[in-house]
Amino acid sequence: MQVWPILNLKKYETLSYLPPLTTDQLARQVDYLLNNKWVPCLEFETDHGFVYREHHNSPGYYDGRYWTMWKLPMFGCTDPAQVLNELEECKKEYPNAFIRIIGFDSNREVQCISFIAYKPAGY
Repeated sequence: MQVWPILNLKKYETLSYLPPLTTDQLARQVDYLLNNKWVPCLEFETDHGFVYREHHNSPGYYDGRYWTMWKLPMFGCTDPAQVLNELEECKKEYPNAFIRIIGFDSNREVQCISFIAYKPAGY
């Protein structure tokens, strides 16, 4: 039995144990999100891409928990290409940021899916 090495091998969110997704694989994930009637949204984070403790050590406090939303949620979006175009725009604007795609269920008012769609070089 082998222990998974933790140094320089951070795992982020859903799908992070897989190799980076191709454009076609990303489109299929977004298609799944849209077929479930979830509203796509992009968020980005320029520091770490994961939660950490830097400013305070009290229980339940973590830095990096909240990411910045890229534009508004894509209400009415029906085409994965629209989401991938926004992903490319976000990458151009913030090339050193982590970018994730989120799917919100507007009926239940919850986040149903979240995965890293882009990691900066070196991660």
